Amino acid sequence: MTPTPFDPTRDLAPIPFDDRLCRLAADLKNQGLPWRPHVGCFVWDPENVIETPSPFPNRIYFILSLPRFVGIFGTVENMVAKLVWLPTMHQAGALCRRLGLRDDLEGSDIYRLYEHVGEALAVSARLENT
Repeated sequence: MTPTPFDPTRDLAPIPFDDRLCRLAADLKNQGLPWRPHVGCFVWDPENVIETPSPFPNRIYFILSLPRFVGIFGTVENMVAKLVWLPTMHQAGALCRRLGLRDDLEGSDIYRLYEHVGEALAVSARLENT
């Protein structure tokens, strides 16, 4: 069977793979959001390091085999440095809870959850710098 690439005109994305989401995720990374790469994570490759065409739009990849990604980047640390983690709705909700944010945020859309995580990271950074 020939692989069928993701088609945003007819396939339902597990998360919105648009520029806004990628930029919000990059902001979270820049604010120090910790991430340990593992199977089941969506990532954005903004530097076009991965030569294989992306199965999703906008150079989004899904980690199905961690050794495959380590083979591309050399180390897990390089993966963390070069890729941007795109937390799913579930992961974003878990991040909110871990950061002590209100439980009722889970009804929010994924963009709002990313924004809440970013706000919490900014407050945390300000508290560390005082």
